[in-house]
Amino acid sequence: MQPKALFLDRDGTINVDYGYVYQPEKFELIDGIVDLCKKAQEKGYLIIVITNQSGIARGYYTDADFQKLNQYMIDVFTKKGVTITDVFYCPELSGPRRKPECGMFLEAQKKYNIDMAQSVSVGDKERDIKAGEKASVGKNFLFNGHNFNEIGENL
Repeated sequence: MQPKALFLDRDGTINVDYGYVYQPEKFELIDGIVDLCKKAQEKGYLIIVITNQSGIARGYYTDADFQKLNQYMIDVFTKKGVTITDVFYCPELSGPRRKPECGMFLEAQKKYNIDMAQSVSVGDKERDIKAGEKASVGKNFLFNGHNFNEIGENL
């Protein structure tokens, strides 16, 4: 049986988006994200982060800065009982990997043999939803700041 995934955008879905978040001290979880991930994990979903990171190409922070924050995020979730399976990120300003294109989703699908039709994606921007749809993700939810419970009911 192929695994299913909960694909999550990062800034604005997992953490508060202050604009180009790359410092651990500015990483603040959005209320409800951990509970959503726990529920998904209990139902057998892999937790996979799919995030555009144009701040790298723009020179606002380095790839090393991103990796440091990435490890911090993974550690925070681990301490709360959630395993983040992987993080796919696009530092470029354009191209087939950058949302609204679906390249990162397809990379995850190939790497983990994911059943996209049984998977769910959540993002706070229309480009997140378009990317999930292009990748044939079964359910795509636009996070509006307070609908994690509704999303959780649809897992």
